[in-house]
Amino acid sequence: MRRTGAVGVRWLVPATVALLALGCSSTATTGESATPAASAVASAHGTEPAPGGTGAPGASAPAGGPSAGCATAPAAPGETEIHLEHEGVDRWYLRHVPTGYDGTTAQPLVVDIHGYAEGAKLHSLVSGLGPFGDAHGFITVTPNGQGAPVHWNANLGSPDVAFIGTVIDQAERDLCVDTARIFVTGYSNGAFMTSAVACQYSERVAAVAPVAGIRDVPGCAFRRPVPVIAFHGTADHFVEYQGGMGSAAAKLPAPDGSGRTLAEAGPGSDDAVVPGSMDQKVPDIVAAWSQRNGCTGGPSETAAAADVTRITFACPSGDEVELYRVDDGGHTWPGSPMSVTLGDVTGRTTMSIDADALMWGFFTDHPLTAS
Repeated sequence: MRRTGAVGVRWLVPATVALLALGCSSTATTGESATPAASAVASAHGTEPAPGGTGAPGASAPAGGPSAGCATAPAAPGETEIHLEHEGVDRWYLRHVPTGYDGTTAQPLVVDIHGYAEGAKLHSLVSGLGPFGDAHGFITVTPNGQGAPVHWNANLGSPDVAFIGTVIDQAERDLCVDTARIFVTGYSNGAFMTSAVACQYSERVAAVAPVAGIRDVPGCAFRRPVPVIAFHGTADHFVEYQGGMGSAAAKLPAPDGSGRTLAEAGPGSDDAVVPGSMDQKVPDIVAAWSQRNGCTGGPSETAAAADVTRITFACPSGDEVELYRVDDGGHTWPGSPMSVTLGDVTGRTTMSIDADALMWGFFTDHPLTAS
């Protein structure tokens, strides 16, 4: 079933997936992420990902520097649930400090945003970015949304977008963060949030990586171009690659806590969850982002794997826009073993590429640079 016109659903990631969290560890302190050889990343980006890189060839010098937290007592490595009061509400996020963190060497920060009905604890297992950060030297924070089912209000200026800013603030105060290397990724409704955060904090966020849900946010006006690497499957039945509501989305619970499905709640019940029209095709969204970044011409396609196409644009150095199109790929996180186990709900997960490795290579190439 596909949405047409201005009517539609703005949600994402099945409620059924949230139930699977009951069978997962609530601490999510251990686990493995699929990590392909560094040569695969080097092939895609021209560099092997490494903490503290100098950015893309020819790019300006990184802006920013060590955060205030570099002068505080170092936090212990590992994963911790951090609570804070935001706009009078108790909010929380998972903080994963990498192995080897010493509190004096500024580390990149990756904000990892969960999907609709998924929650931070389950999503941390799907993305695997905490353990991946142990191996590659970056801090991961995974904020938790609100409501039943848990979700994000991904509109510009929303309390949830402000909460992400507060989480970054606290991480900078409490940890030794490289303020030139603050990156954001997210899945589904979290990818919608990633897109909104890129708009609202374009002077602060160095680069972003939306998975299964990049958006062209209405009213978005970058203060600086935000480089983006996105991933989307052509057989995504929640966020359709060709635009519209996927057939699986209608079965999701409405965000108003009424117990109705999105189909039962009807048009407009999801307006707080996703900005803009769901009718936009993913290629058109990525093209709009490329125009905002000052890129020219149409997209170019190259094979990244037998089932994956890498789509790029002619962009100014440091402002690159990339899309990895997964043929017959579902509403999934490429390269994630946990995502594979959810295939009955979310569809096929490709293991031909690893989203973690590719986004980290892209992030390493794209620090925040001085204007």
